[in-house]
Amino acid sequence: MTNTFTYDKKTTSEQPLFEFNSPYSPRVSYHFNPKVSNYHYGVRHPMKPFRLMLTDHLVSGYGLHKIMDLYETRSATPDELRKFHSDDYVKFLSKVTPENISKMPRGTFEKFNIGDDCPIFQNIFDYSSLYAGASLDASTKLINDQSDIAINWSGGLHHAKKGNPSGFCYINDIVLSVLNLLRYHPRVLYIDIDLHHGDGVQEAFYTTDRVFTVSFHKYNGEFFPATGDINEIGCSKGKHFAMNVPLDDGIDDESYVTLFKSVIDPLITTYKPTVIIQQCGADSLGHDRLGCFNLNIKAHGECVNFVKSFGIPMLVVGGGGYTPRNVSRLWAHETGLLNNVLLPKELPDGLPFRDSFGPDYTLYPVLDDLFENKNSKKYLEDTRIRCLENIRYLQGAPSVRMDAELIPTQDISGLTPDEEDEINEMNEDDDLWRLNQIEKENSKIREFM
Repeated sequence: MTNTFTYDKKTTSEQPLFEFNSPYSPRVSYHFNPKVSNYHYGVRHPMKPFRLMLTDHLVSGYGLHKIMDLYETRSATPDELRKFHSDDYVKFLSKVTPENISKMPRGTFEKFNIGDDCPIFQNIFDYSSLYAGASLDASTKLINDQSDIAINWSGGLHHAKKGNPSGFCYINDIVLSVLNLLRYHPRVLYIDIDLHHGDGVQEAFYTTDRVFTVSFHKYNGEFFPATGDINEIGCSKGKHFAMNVPLDDGIDDESYVTLFKSVIDPLITTYKPTVIIQQCGADSLGHDRLGCFNLNIKAHGECVNFVKSFGIPMLVVGGGGYTPRNVSRLWAHETGLLNNVLLPKELPDGLPFRDSFGPDYTLYPVLDDLFENKNSKKYLEDTRIRCLENIRYLQGAPSVRMDAELIPTQDISGLTPDEEDEINEMNEDDDLWRLNQIEKENSKIREFM
C-alpha cells in the first residue's frame, strides 16, 4: 500500500530527526568544551580524546542540541582538585611537561605511576582540569535543580587515585563530583558499566554508607586493574555498600541487560539514592580495541535508559572506549535516550568526518560477532543471587547525618555568589528559550498530523 500523503520539501527539511517517546521529560544539560578534543596522549596510545569531537558532531548533526541546555564548561581550579587529590600530586601535574621530565628528581615517575599507560604529554594539567571542571559544573546543575540529567562525556575517568594516575586517568572527576553532591544529597549511587572495574571510585568511598558503588566489568584476577571481585563489598561503615559484578569474555546483549536490570532495580528500590552517577564506558561494546565483550550499542543504551526510568537526578559521564567511531555512536545514542528520543540509524546529511563511520555508515553497526560467550547461565544466575544477598544486608536506606566529616564544608564549585546569581538568571532565560523551541517543533508536527 503506497502512501497518499507526503510532506513538501521545506516541511521535511525542518522536521527534527527524532520523535519523543516517553512520558518522563527530564531537563537535560549537555556539558562540553571543544578544547578537550585537542589533547593527545601519543601516537600509539589507545586513548583518543578526539572521540569527543566526533560525539559532539553526531549530537549536533541529529539536532539534539535544540532540546538540551548547552554549557561550555570551565577548568577546575587546583583547590578544587585538592578536595580529593593530594597536594604534591596536583603540584606535580601542574608543573610536569615533556620538556622537563628529565629534570625531575629520581623516583618521581615511580612515585606518581608515570609510564606507558599514563604518559606525560603536552598540557596534561589543562586537559585534566577541563574534564574535571565539566563534571563539577554538571554536578552543580543538579544541586541547583537546574537540570534533572547532566551529561559530560569527557568525564568518567574512574581509575585515578588520590596520589597518582592510573589506567589513562589523571584526575578522578567522578570522586570530585560525588563529594560535591554529598553536600546536598544524603545518598549517592554510582553505577559503572565500563569494561574495567571502577576501582578509583570504589576505593575512595569504601568505608562509607553515603555512597553505594556498583560496577559491571571483566574480571579474572589479572585483567586491568585486577580488582573488582564479587567479594569486595566495602568495609567498616561501608560494608555491603560496594557491589561488584565480575564477568567473563563475550557476554551478549540479552545476558548483560537481564543481569543489569535484575540487580539495579532492587538496589535502587532498597538504597533509595537521591542522585545517581552513571559511568558509561564504551569499551564494554563489542569490537572495542581493548575490549572482549559482545555488546551492541542499543543494549548498552538500554542500561542507561533503565536507570533514567526511575526519575532520579542523574550525572552521566563517559569513560573508556578505544574505537572512536563506536564511542561517538554510543554516546550520541545515549544522549538521545536521555532526551526521550531514539535516533534513526541513518547518519545525518553533511556530517563532518563522515568517512570515520564507514564502511556501513550507520549509527547501529553489528558489534556482537567476535567473542565466544564464556558466561554460563549458571554462573550469571549465581552472580545475580550473590548480588541480591548483598542488597538484603542493607535493610533499607541508611539514615544520614548531614554534618558528617566526609562532606566538604565549603562550596566546591569555585564560583562567587554573584557569579551563581548571574548563571541562575541566564539559565532561566535558557529554559524559556528551550520551551519555545520545543513548542515550535511540536506545532510543526501537529500541523501535518
